[in-house]
Amino acid sequence: MSLCTWSDGMTKKISYALLAVLLLAVLLVLVVRPRWYLNLTKRVDVSPAVGAALVEKYECRKCHVVGGQGALYAPNLDKSITYLTDDALTMWLANPRSMRPNTPMPNLHLSDSEIQAIIAYLKSAP
Repeated sequence: MSLCTWSDGMTKKISYALLAVLLLAVLLVLVVRPRWYLNLTKRVDVSPAVGAALVEKYECRKCHVVGGQGALYAPNLDKSITYLTDDALTMWLANPRSMRPNTPMPNLHLSDSEIQAIIAYLKSAP
């Protein structure tokens, strides 16, 4: 004897609800790209050389001076590295608008290792 019996209609509704939740979860990962997902899919070696390649890949010099080259539309990163802490740079690169909502800098959806590689590159510049 069962305390709870489900009709076929109830089973279908639950199946559709579970499918909807699964689809929303997949969309969330694809659109929002949570940190854990970025860290799984965009893992890189933390080194100045990799950081230099990432600066090129993400076209940082279109707005910033990096390594003495680039535009001065945004802060000069050669100078910023001398007074910003690693933690401040990490927070900024992870989500610029969480620190300054009206910043024109986009969220590049960098993984933790990409952020650390970029910081390593900025610190290695003479």
